Amino acid sequence: MKNAKDVAVEIVRDGNIEQCRELCNELMAFQKSKAVIAPDAFDWMNFDTRMKKSCESAPASQVIVARDGDVPVGYVFSTLQKPERDKGPYPAWLSGGKDKETLGFYPDWEELPPRIGCLSNIYFRDEYRGMGLGSRLFGMAMDWFWSFPDISLVFIYVSNGNDAAFDFYLGQGFTFSHDVYGGFIKAVYRFIR
Repeated sequence: MKNAKDVAVEIVRDGNIEQCRELCNELMAFQKSKAVIAPDAFDWMNFDTRMKKSCESAPASQVIVARDGDVPVGYVFSTLQKPERDKGPYPAWLSGGKDKETLGFYPDWEELPPRIGCLSNIYFRDEYRGMGLGSRLFGMAMDWFWSFPDISLVFIYVSNGNDAAFDFYLGQGFTFSHDVYGGFIKAVYRFIR
């Protein structure tokens, strides 16, 4: 049986996110296996189209990797973003296209802060779940958001069907905001200031 004390945790400071490629691709497959809405939409999602692209376009990002020896077994990936209202195009698989009932990534609040935090990915291999490692990395990600005095709001986007993750975030003080793209993703948020 795996033990949490055997797992080292490190913040990636050299930009080498490539070490998360396999884990990120496993996360996308896991999300597809849980999805009840448009599971085939996950077919185009992988390390290159999700994590690498997000890391390259974010004003700031942080990756924390958990390792058992030299093997990455989990990670958390967080970004700072400048929220922009979705202008489309909406995904082709979104039935009915954009309508007043469908929201993109941000809620229809009157105003959003100029920058927000976004916990983009958190994933652990099966044998490393239930050891408190996810909570530990989640806490480190939240500490990173706190280190920016202008960040007052954090969003997390949970893929449909991943009820355990959704419940975890609600238990961490996050509040359901809205269904993104008709329920393909659930958005949760938390004000930290």
